[in-house]
Amino acid sequence: MSQQQNQKNLRKQIIPYEKSNLKASVWQMINTFVPFIILWILAYKSLSTSIFLTLIFDLAAALFLIRIFIIFHDCCHQSFFKNKTANKILGTITGIVTLFPFSQWKHSHSIHHATSSNLDKRGVGDMWVLTVEEYVSASVWKKLAYRLYRNPLIMFGFGPIYIVLISNRFNAKNAKLKERLNTYITNIAIVGLSALFCWQIGWENFLIIQGPIFFVSAALGIWLFYVQHQFEDSYFEEDENWDYVKAAVEGSSFYKLPKLLQWLTGNIGYHHVHHLSPRVPNYHLEDVHNNTLPLQNVPTITLKTSLSSLKFRLWDQENKKFISFKELKAMYNVNRESSDSV
Repeated sequence: MSQQQNQKNLRKQIIPYEKSNLKASVWQMINTFVPFIILWILAYKSLSTSIFLTLIFDLAAALFLIRIFIIFHDCCHQSFFKNKTANKILGTITGIVTLFPFSQWKHSHSIHHATSSNLDKRGVGDMWVLTVEEYVSASVWKKLAYRLYRNPLIMFGFGPIYIVLISNRFNAKNAKLKERLNTYITNIAIVGLSALFCWQIGWENFLIIQGPIFFVSAALGIWLFYVQHQFEDSYFEEDENWDYVKAAVEGSSFYKLPKLLQWLTGNIGYHHVHHLSPRVPNYHLEDVHNNTLPLQNVPTITLKTSLSSLKFRLWDQENKKFISFKELKAMYNVNRESSDSV
């Protein structure tokens, strides 16, 4: 059987899972929003008792905010509800809660799915990745910018602040009117709700609660997005050789998390399934993986092994893998020694 036929059969196997279930969707909203609201209230109530207790409630609320983001994410893919309008309404609401404008992110994320792992179509909805050749030939300033961008302290420290306060607040120059309006509505709602909370509980209390919740959830969100595409034997190809199914199955990892973390992150660890078919609701992703044999033989990472991805900086096109700056330096020294010997 040809590779093309195998890929076609694989897509057919997933089609039955691409239908949302209203009961499952409503239940996920309940078991996500209710705990988040309760934890937020507990964080406020605990301020008079212990700031450390408040931070514990903040951390728990941040994990549920990630789960809210997964609902937002499904709405962007029109997979949470069958009805398009229902997805847009809930997507806009969850976008306000998570500080992500629905239409803007839906657009850029769709481009990410259509171009993931395509070396000729980088730059929208993805992380900055340079090949070894591109980095070596880059200017000093570009190398410095890239090193700063890929530094964990910048990526997971400054990154959440940049995304939440800057990137998500402004439209792209070529954004359509509906997208712009949705961003404006989201921004106005965020400012209005924040002002209301500050008026009710005081701006200091609001920042003590909301600040850690958003910083932790955003940092963890960046980590999930990073690790699901930045693993050693990932998949990147130029446009002429790029294949959608390969990009999904080989260029997106299976992040095997402990059951509680898997639940809190809305099964997004089954990222290979999600990229193969974005129309599969998050609560069906595990079933697709377990019931589709070819999808079980994919790049798998765990909490422990995922930490090694922090050292990956550049894509080595020749050897088809990510390497570190240290490995690049070693390669350069070997090549220089070989040249000298000649």
